[in-house]
Amino acid sequence: MKLHEIIRYIQISAVAIIFIGSFAGFLIEVYKMVSSFEINLADLLLLFIYVEVMGMGRIYLLSEEIRITYPLIIAITAISRLIILQKKDIDPSTLVYESLAILIISLAIIVLRLRYLKILEPKKNQK
Repeated sequence: MKLHEIIRYIQISAVAIIFIGSFAGFLIEVYKMVSSFEINLADLLLLFIYVEVMGMGRIYLLSEEIRITYPLIIAITAISRLIILQKKDIDPSTLVYESLAILIISLAIIVLRLRYLKILEPKKNQK
């Protein structure tokens, strides 16, 4: 067996473990919401994070690549959840920094998507 095949099996195993862990976390969180008869926005955002991680794992297993926008979207959701979970007596500058982090990540996603526009492609020399 070649080294790159061994590494590929390790990658597939790691992604499968991540997928199973995300699915288990999703089910546990749903069970907590159902048993407590209480659903909060932070809980829904956590479920969304689980779904995004499972989707990222699925895409990796199908195409053997991960688009950088998926982790960035997960990061935005995680920071949003952090903002929601914070107490009201926290320093307002912390909220500003977290909001700036979301803005910077959002701008990064926009820049990454702009690279596919035909308008931004360099023009070939015409003779």
